[in-house]
Amino acid sequence: MAEVKNKQVILKEYVSAGLPKESDMAVVTTTTKLKLPEGSGGVLVKNLYLSCDPYMRSRMTKHDSASYVDPFNPGEPISGFGVAKVLESGDAKFKQGDLVWGMIGWEEYSLITSIQYLFKIPTTDVPLSYYTGILGMPGMTAYAGFYEICSPKKGETVFVSAASGAVGQLVGQFAKLAGCYVVGSAGSEDKVDLLKNKFGFDGAFNYKEEPNLDAALKRYFPEGIDIYFENVGGKMLDAVLLNMKIGGRISVCGMISQYNLVQPEGVQNLMYLVSKQLRMEGFLVTKYFPLYGKFLELVLPHIKEGKIIYVEDVVEGLENAPSALLGLFAGRNVGKQVVVVSRE
Repeated sequence: MAEVKNKQVILKEYVSAGLPKESDMAVVTTTTKLKLPEGSGGVLVKNLYLSCDPYMRSRMTKHDSASYVDPFNPGEPISGFGVAKVLESGDAKFKQGDLVWGMIGWEEYSLITSIQYLFKIPTTDVPLSYYTGILGMPGMTAYAGFYEICSPKKGETVFVSAASGAVGQLVGQFAKLAGCYVVGSAGSEDKVDLLKNKFGFDGAFNYKEEPNLDAALKRYFPEGIDIYFENVGGKMLDAVLLNMKIGGRISVCGMISQYNLVQPEGVQNLMYLVSKQLRMEGFLVTKYFPLYGKFLELVLPHIKEGKIIYVEDVVEGLENAPSALLGLFAGRNVGKQVVVVSRE
């Protein structure tokens, strides 16, 4: 029974409010036995790539009524979506050597006992890191929120906030493939250029340089917005509500502007949900995981044909994972934030 060193990222203690600090986490090294416990129905894996995602912030707080996942346990490795290789399996669905994506620990080796959301990787003729993003949870999120909730029609107008991120960049490209007019917002000129020149958005603007978001939206959507893919919340949502068309749809994926606030911002324009007969629906991607096969049938050919472009921001080394995660809330990442634990 081999015993190996296992580098881990742990949460030292709960973060009460505000922006977490790197010092709230620690990189430690323990030892682990590369052997499944007797009778275990789980899998033992070597972790390869980790996904940094905004929802992980809520898991750093003990009592967060807005959170939809359990908090991390202080002193234990934090967890998130990632890519791994199966070393040993106690479940018939997986065998040694399989590559998988799903919920794994932020460590070099993990014992996964809950395999409900663990998926075998069907093809390796695309980068493995894609299964942390475009072919993993963020890709499914973009697919479910845009196609399943918003039901786009050719010629409709689409607005995407946080559009250069892991989800937003895909929503915009899905919108173009559906024959829609799409505009995105982002937090820097470099990201705006990326949206227009790489992802094919019809327009984009830097929200930090716009003194009046309502005026900015009216500039790009003089006739109004049919579909809004919501990633930001707060003032952006308030401005969008003013500019929706009658019968518009809003898919609520997240609200990153609110995650580190002690007191969330209020939204004043909710009455437009009534007067404009809008549908605004929040969702959790796990509900749509049964559609993963259908999603792959749509997306894989587009990737291989170059019709969908995906940008990653890759950081090497587990020890750099805390900084990479917190960089999401400062807008440091360009594209999907990925941490490489091991490439083999």
